[in-house]
Amino acid sequence: MGTSPVRRVLVCGASVAGPALAYWLHRRGCAVTVVEKAGAVRGGGYPIDVRGTALDVVERMGLLPRLRDADIDTRLLTFLDADGAEVAAVRPEELTGGVRGHDVELPRGDLTALLYGAVRDDVEFRFGDHATALREHGAGVDVTFASGAEGTFDVVVGADGLHSGTRELAFGPEERFHHYLGHCFAGFTLPDDLGLDREGVAWTVPGRGAALYAVAGSERLHGFLVFRRSDPPLAAFRDPAAQRDLVAAAFAGDGWEVPRLVAAMRAADDLYFDVVSQIRMPRWSSGRVGLVGDAAYAPSFLSGQGTSAALVGAYVLAGELAAGRDHTATFAAYENALRGFVAANQALADRGRSGLAPETAEQLAARNEALRALATGGPSALAGGPTARAATAISLPDHALPGKHRGR
Repeated sequence: MGTSPVRRVLVCGASVAGPALAYWLHRRGCAVTVVEKAGAVRGGGYPIDVRGTALDVVERMGLLPRLRDADIDTRLLTFLDADGAEVAAVRPEELTGGVRGHDVELPRGDLTALLYGAVRDDVEFRFGDHATALREHGAGVDVTFASGAEGTFDVVVGADGLHSGTRELAFGPEERFHHYLGHCFAGFTLPDDLGLDREGVAWTVPGRGAALYAVAGSERLHGFLVFRRSDPPLAAFRDPAAQRDLVAAAFAGDGWEVPRLVAAMRAADDLYFDVVSQIRMPRWSSGRVGLVGDAAYAPSFLSGQGTSAALVGAYVLAGELAAGRDHTATFAAYENALRGFVAANQALADRGRSGLAPETAEQLAARNEALRALATGGPSALAGGPTARAATAISLPDHALPGKHRGR
């Protein structure tokens, strides 16, 4: 076991956690390489939320004004029944417990572009490549890449998402840590033919839901289809045609705008399909290999906190990696600081499941009654206290920055 401080870091993944980690590591004097399997930073994607302590992270990066400029600014969420009749209309902050104009909701691609832009000139990015073998020894980790290149690093960090290849290399098959929560979802964009403006519309029947979000200034809508399935469709993960067939079959015969959404999903060139799952691990590190963001502790689509947890985790891990300790102490401190925050945010998934995707007629009726109460100013179990508390369940350590970087 080495005792030298961490200086050379390989970050696997260039979505949210990876560039954020690279940014903070560079500012703390580390030499960083980011490797990404895709050929470029991925654009598009469904809207995501940044709230609570994660806003402090992006503010310290100097990016908060630009995130606010990209804010979707959803002002109303209207919930519909099976026939498309209105159940209730509420302001988003009433559900999340946030403050209007404080939390940020923006397209995922806008966030990834901002994070990449903040660090692309300072660290090495290798696109179209990924690690295929890790060999740890006393002085570091020898890494072999799919391209045939090789390199040695003090530590390797997997920031490559729910289906992390880095996690599989260092910890074993995904099945050991993947906890399927019983739903699948598809996200995509489609033309805005409904005249929606800064609002969302959600249609729900037991076990299935469809939603449309309108972004200010855009001629396109963000569409979502979420459905209950007892077993994860493992065979469809790498088969886009099978994904489209699976989603279409789940919504066959449904009304409202669902047939149009299904047709748009089949034609979309930006379809994102995945399961609603969490990653739960007893440890987030193995020797000199650690994990951050969804690769370590995905809280699931239903929590609404995956992006925020990734940003906070990246900040905390970077501070520990650059603190001058050996890798064992570094990863232990990182986990000790973040475990409570992760647990609070993963617990939000059950709440999201009852609100966004009720599984039975009884659950749906209870959800709709709670929405009506919320819309009329009454008390509701859907009000967002738990979300707000989970989003702020950690205070950022004030890691000192060296030299000219100190103090932003």
